[in-house]
Amino acid sequence: MISAVTRPAGILLLLLCQGFMAFSQPADSLHNNLREANWNYHFQFTGIMQGHPDFQAAYTGRNSMSTAAEQDFSVTTTLFLGRRLWKGAGLYFNPEIAGGKGMSSTLGIAGFPNGECFRIGDPSPTLYIGRIFIRQHFSLSKTAGSDTVSTDLNQLGNERVPSRRITLTAGKFSLADIFDNNACSHDPRTQFMNWALMSNGAWDYPANTRGYTWGFALEFVIPGYAIRFAETTEPLVANGSEFDWNVTKARGETLELEKDFSVKGKKGAVRLLLYQNQSRAGSYRKAINNLLSGVDTLMNVNTQTTYGGIKYGVGLNADQALTENATAFLRAGWNDGQSASWAFTEIDQTLSGGITFKGKRWKRPNDIFGIAGIVNGISKDHWDFLNYGGYGFLIGDGKLPHYGTEEILETYYSAQITKSLWLSADYQYVQNPAYNRDRGPINVWALRAHVQF
Repeated sequence: MISAVTRPAGILLLLLCQGFMAFSQPADSLHNNLREANWNYHFQFTGIMQGHPDFQAAYTGRNSMSTAAEQDFSVTTTLFLGRRLWKGAGLYFNPEIAGGKGMSSTLGIAGFPNGECFRIGDPSPTLYIGRIFIRQHFSLSKTAGSDTVSTDLNQLGNERVPSRRITLTAGKFSLADIFDNNACSHDPRTQFMNWALMSNGAWDYPANTRGYTWGFALEFVIPGYAIRFAETTEPLVANGSEFDWNVTKARGETLELEKDFSVKGKKGAVRLLLYQNQSRAGSYRKAINNLLSGVDTLMNVNTQTTYGGIKYGVGLNADQALTENATAFLRAGWNDGQSASWAFTEIDQTLSGGITFKGKRWKRPNDIFGIAGIVNGISKDHWDFLNYGGYGFLIGDGKLPHYGTEEILETYYSAQITKSLWLSADYQYVQNPAYNRDRGPINVWALRAHVQF
């Protein structure tokens, strides 16, 4: 039964969905007019109700998931505006509103179960600029072909994109828009919801607490291959909302190599990700040594005033269509785990994989069923830091005498109700939350509504 606290949120969700459904038909007509005028617009609304029942724990710390049953509601709504500037160039602007919060204020699980939640304490709906950037395509050959792309989120329609090109993106955007793409595990609004499934969990990608950054990205694309590089800003403090503009000492470099291929006529891709971040992140081992020597007992690694934190890592990402209706995927990631996690989440090693099925067999071709598993780990320095009572920005139970890999199973079913509305049911089983064998397991359920046109 929905509690008195969450009932208004559920009613609001239903009213918004009905309003968007009623508006979708005239929106299509308006969209056609805007497209003819070199404009582009799309809209999305995602509401997620998520909770868990009681679970057992030997002890609880400042950043632990609550052992009492809870349920919370989160919502995001985004307007995607685009304007054609000149040949091959477009300007994109995404104002966004986010509200609500994750379970236990988005604390206590490194692979957090809701990819639409941020580490923000205030659940009040807030308007902010998600993205504002320019994208320019440069053709590498006068004789090479081009592809006509259809209109989509931050993609102008009826545009001839060269098949051999360099693409520059500059401004405010999310690195996940460009890197670590995956056919069936990348979008928590329509696919798997877990943080470690929407992106490589061990990739501490530069971003503020809402997932955006400033900088530029270059993509070199030829048929079957792509190379991508980005230089972007880091947050001023761990998972903070403000950016550090001292880019000589704080920045992130990201490189990705992609190979597209076909196996018996079925499309697939493999991507190799490399990255290095510089920031004010504190050293886990130094914090421990300072505690033991009595120099500094605070063990603060999240709001350092001195630079020198270096984090580097590697990731592997692949997806392969198995049949017309089934696609499998695999991700693996590792980072050095010496400096504190600074932007995404507290995972130093990760392995995930799964499969999705379209509903054509049961006469629901636009429905999706997915199931995936995740195994997350941390470095020895990170483990010792948590065991000595240290706290990251996301996890920390006060101690960690019995370390275990964080193991998560997620399954979901997404049903298309109308042209613009999808409803999903999601379940996640979390073993050893925050790498702690003394807590859990946790059973997490969720209901998701997504509107897009």
